[in-house]
Amino acid sequence: MEEARRIAVRAQLLDGSARGILDTVRTLGFLQLDPIAVVAPPQHLVLWSRLESSYDPAGLDRLLWEERALFEYLAFVYPVEDLPLVRAQMRARARGTKPYYARGNDFLREHAPFRRYLLRELERRGPLLSRELEDRSGYAGEDRVWWGRRQVALMLELMHGRGQVAVVGRRGGQRLWDLAERWYPEGETLPARQAERLNAERRFRALGVRLERGEWRAHPDVADGPVPDGRVTLLSPFDRLVHDRARAEALWGFRYRLEMYVPRAKREYGYYVLPVLRGDRIVGRVEPVADREAGTLRVLGAWPEPGETLDGIEGALASLASWLGLSPPDAPPGGAGGRRRGGRPTPGGRR
Repeated sequence: MEEARRIAVRAQLLDGSARGILDTVRTLGFLQLDPIAVVAPPQHLVLWSRLESSYDPAGLDRLLWEERALFEYLAFVYPVEDLPLVRAQMRARARGTKPYYARGNDFLREHAPFRRYLLRELERRGPLLSRELEDRSGYAGEDRVWWGRRQVALMLELMHGRGQVAVVGRRGGQRLWDLAERWYPEGETLPARQAERLNAERRFRALGVRLERGEWRAHPDVADGPVPDGRVTLLSPFDRLVHDRARAEALWGFRYRLEMYVPRAKREYGYYVLPVLRGDRIVGRVEPVADREAGTLRVLGAWPEPGETLDGIEGALASLASWLGLSPPDAPPGGAGGRRRGGRPTPGGRR
């Protein structure tokens, strides 16, 4: 088990071996995008956890929108050399191989004139924000939870999933859209089964180990070796080391749930709690908040795992604060073994 933990940490470049944004994304396979920025958006926090103070978020934008060494697809960032694998996903959506894809294809067929209008406008005036395009869907129903009444965003998302339009930049945090053929480079076409095999192999390589028939199997390209025990960092809830909650529990005995959507009174820990990694062990969790108005990084709570301490967390929090351009926090509540202010957290409400 200890060997499996070391390999998993090394495969994810959380041993201090990460060198540069592009190489890091290539090794991880992808970055997940999310607008939640209690501390920092997850794509940036994932890179900071590995590159530390050398990571400049502007570098990620440059690789995406200027150098085009990376590309965005359905809220993920991939290396451009993986575009043939992603195009296989696009074709699967266009064929409607799953019920969800088929429903999207039905919407595209039912609103074919609307789709053609969007393509014409993008060809003529693109890149454009969704709000710069008219809603000609004819939809007159109630507001939807995600899309409201306007169907432009929904149509663009469906077209994006099928490789017809692409995200080509950001303006004020909003996506800029253009024709995919003007943005994506040409590349080989991979058969669906070959793409699935390659994707599975990439996932295995990025994670380092996987559980097979009750035993941990290591990927042959990821070597075992020591992980510096003094390296302490904080992980995004979307970090691949812990994103598979069952795997994290099997490897570390670490039960982790994101409690953003759990009512406050039922949260066991907090709204946006980050796992604490020291060396090759997950030793606890902490709830930092970037208070940009006050110019400081606040800590609402810190919880060590049973038998562990949070030694070194002050340095990790100070490093995070410095990277964010904020003042470092005071000591976590109760010191290294602190709990949430107000006493013991209420059990239950895990997600």
